[in-house]
Amino acid sequence: MPEIAAQTGTDAPTEDKAWQLRIKAAEGASTPISIRGWFRIVRRTLMLLALMITFVPLHYLYRIFAYGSPFPMLFLRYAARISGARVQVHGTHLKRDVFYIANHVSWLDILSMAGACGTAFVAKAELAQAPLVGWLASLNRTVFVKREHRMGVAEQINALKEALADNWAVTVFPEGTTTDGQSLLPFKTSMLSVLEPPPPGVLVQPVLLDYGSVAEWIGWIGDESGLNNAKRVLARKGTFPLCVTFLEPFSPEDFRGRKAIGQESRRRIEEALCETLGKPLRAFAHDVAPIRYDRGDATEGVGVKEREPKVPDDAQL
Repeated sequence: MPEIAAQTGTDAPTEDKAWQLRIKAAEGASTPISIRGWFRIVRRTLMLLALMITFVPLHYLYRIFAYGSPFPMLFLRYAARISGARVQVHGTHLKRDVFYIANHVSWLDILSMAGACGTAFVAKAELAQAPLVGWLASLNRTVFVKREHRMGVAEQINALKEALADNWAVTVFPEGTTTDGQSLLPFKTSMLSVLEPPPPGVLVQPVLLDYGSVAEWIGWIGDESGLNNAKRVLARKGTFPLCVTFLEPFSPEDFRGRKAIGQESRRRIEEALCETLGKPLRAFAHDVAPIRYDRGDATEGVGVKEREPKVPDDAQL
């Protein structure tokens, strides 16, 4: 039981039961929370409220006298920790005039990366509706975009330029959605139009976000609501590692246009993720209509209902 809880983060009696609940969550069903799970949710929520009471007034007070308050970064750093993430930073991140391009697994990505380097973000509009999480993200000037809102791309790019000027660093998740940590969707590069032409002195730095073996249990995928995902994560037993790896930066001027910049960033992230997993990436097991992604013949992942039966060993036979 302790090993199951450490892996799945649930109070389910078996891994198969936990997996069934995980699949139903991805299908849009509400996940039942145990009494112990609700206790963890309440405890973590109270701790987040205590953080807000402490850091938010300090942030607005600081803004009276100076710009560039450090309190949102500190607030989000501790918020990620309270939510269960034990962030480990690898590599050296650029501190200003940088455009981070990262893979995307969870809303925790925003808390963890902002806590590590103070970046602003571009995130899907659904996140803004998530209780508490949306407000936490907006505190660090997250630019919320609608994937299907094609007519508003110019307006969104202008908001992105303002965020880059104010925060000195902006992170984009070009997959357009969150995945299971073992897949990497095609990069959609409309938000990279801000790099056509590149602002003077701005570099691109790819970032790998790796949740290890718990990625499948944490990922916000399929038809799961933001509220249900937040409940599942905050109800988790124990903590989990989140490795934020800042890869080697490059100049966008060395590549012709946003598509080439996106392709190079994806190549570097895929290479690093494959090395971390120790195996090739697998096909994402969910259709994502807004970005025209078809899961095709995906045979693994949360979207695949039937798990391969375990082959009995000689002793069992």
